[in-house]
Amino acid sequence: MPGTVVITGAAAGVGALRRGPLPRAAAASRCWHAARMDCTAGGQALVLPVDVADPDAIDAAASAAENGFGAIDIWLNVAMATIFSPVHEITPDEFRRATEVTYLGFVYGTMAALKRMRPRNHGTIVQVGSALSYRAVPLQSAHCGAKFAIRGFTQSLRSELIHDGLDIHLTMVQLPAVNTPRFTWARNKMPCRPQPTPPIYQPEIVADAIVFGAYSRRREVWVGWPTVKAILATKLAPGLLDRYLALRGYTAQMADEPADPRVPDNRFEPLPGDFGAHGGFDSHAADRCVQLWATRRRPELLAAAMLVLVGLAAWLRPRIAENAG
Repeated sequence: MPGTVVITGAAAGVGALRRGPLPRAAAASRCWHAARMDCTAGGQALVLPVDVADPDAIDAAASAAENGFGAIDIWLNVAMATIFSPVHEITPDEFRRATEVTYLGFVYGTMAALKRMRPRNHGTIVQVGSALSYRAVPLQSAHCGAKFAIRGFTQSLRSELIHDGLDIHLTMVQLPAVNTPRFTWARNKMPCRPQPTPPIYQPEIVADAIVFGAYSRRREVWVGWPTVKAILATKLAPGLLDRYLALRGYTAQMADEPADPRVPDNRFEPLPGDFGAHGGFDSHAADRCVQLWATRRRPELLAAAMLVLVGLAAWLRPRIAENAG
């Protein structure tokens, strides 16, 4: 059982869900009220109002977490800020902010965690990524760029930790489309309201995958068949996917509802209120994931497959010998 778990981006969405054995959680978020409401659903909680794009603030939050609860065992980087827009309509400030929160926020969080984990040679850092860290899509260039950068940063750091002989584990959880409030409060320059690209999954599935990743010491955890297909397809036929997304990638990300330009967003300032974990797509979101079930039971399934193959070989051997004779 962990001593202390730090969760960034804990005000809403996946970061707001308390799943699994997290008895002492420090919730780091710009929106402190929402984080307090969700994080105190069980166990002990410490709410730390912080902008993850501020390295000094995130380091101070890490110190506060250890002063309040003790040594940090698990650090979960979840915070993100995004914008739905073609590149030519994004301003430099908007792109900078998305990069500072979604990429540098992970870097600063990881650095704060390592500063405390390296002397103890112990700890786990979970980077909440996305299928979009392998396969970028149109209209989310800022988000995809940040997710690609997180994966590159994590791979580089992993080799450094191995070189130094440290028992600090890094895992990256690659997500599918998830029903979170992100599509409610993200800045949107599309003509229609944004939506997750179907199929959509409920955030509880993702939260369970993150907890599994934190304890299983897997290098990566892929969540959902869409994630698996996107990652494998971009390795096999990236040019074909470029053209497919040019044809289908726009409409798949737009709901059948015009965008309201008066709706506020959280690009530079947090929005008031408690948004919770779920977005507005409950009726379209799956609450089960067979692929994740299989991923979590991979050793058992591989052992069962080997037994089946051994049994099949034993059954076939005398028949093959008989026919050969």
